[in-house]
Amino acid sequence: MTRTAFYAIVGRPNVGKSTLMNHLLGEKVAIVSPKPQTTRNRIAGILTKGEDQYVFLDTPGVHKARNKLGEYMMKSVRSSVGSADAVILIAEAGRPAGDIEKELIERIKGTGLPSILVLNKIDLVNREEIAASIAEYAALHSFDAVVPTCAENGKNVSEVLDEAEKFLYEGDWMFDADSLTDQPERQIASEIIREKLLRLLSDEIPHGTAVVIEDFKEDEDILRIRAEIWCERESHKRIIVGKDGAALKRIGTFAREDMEAFFGIKVYLNLWVKVREKWRDSAAAVSNFGYRNEDVN
Repeated sequence: MTRTAFYAIVGRPNVGKSTLMNHLLGEKVAIVSPKPQTTRNRIAGILTKGEDQYVFLDTPGVHKARNKLGEYMMKSVRSSVGSADAVILIAEAGRPAGDIEKELIERIKGTGLPSILVLNKIDLVNREEIAASIAEYAALHSFDAVVPTCAENGKNVSEVLDEAEKFLYEGDWMFDADSLTDQPERQIASEIIREKLLRLLSDEIPHGTAVVIEDFKEDEDILRIRAEIWCERESHKRIIVGKDGAALKRIGTFAREDMEAFFGIKVYLNLWVKVREKWRDSAAAVSNFGYRNEDVN
């Protein structure tokens, strides 16, 4: 008899949600960077072991929405919790529970869903601080399990999976046994490019960028991809392109290497940079760039 369950992974920005999911899967399906709000869409990571299929929902970091893009991201979090069978709340060990964590705990209580608390980044604190965090969160909610981890190096991640197994139920799988994510190949390519923008550019610029795949065509033994990078200012465009196109070439080189590793085929990547001012404040632009509300209802 097959078993399955959906797990919503939630927490504040830059707490390690995507890193944890990638380690749980043993494969990189969600982009990661040191910058907050890296994840914009809900991303399903699928792990099939024997007769069991785990579906982990990586969600945007919870924050106060200041534009239409932010509103979309927060709707994605609410939708993920509402459609899950269990919740994995990630918080930083040694950091007092803030309004974000308390808000998420209240949402978990409201759903009545089983929950796992993952106290991440234990490599940055001592045992006493970890114990204090466990006690603080225990006073806020009776989690079904608490697992201190360092998602960066995979420490104790297997224990998270052990706890998640307890919430599997008998039922048909939603995905094929060899599925790794629910993301279309175009979306994966778009996210790989955006990750390089986040990693290679200054703090301000990447949050105002979006990547749209305009052409995605496999031709014999090569995958041809044409992508448009949208930013909000002409000055940002100049930075993304760089002197004599050097910055854009570097972004493209790193993105192409990751794409070839993921898709298992040679990639020809053609990048263009365009400007649309204040696109994050426009519901139409947010939707046109792939962040559609109907996808998170």
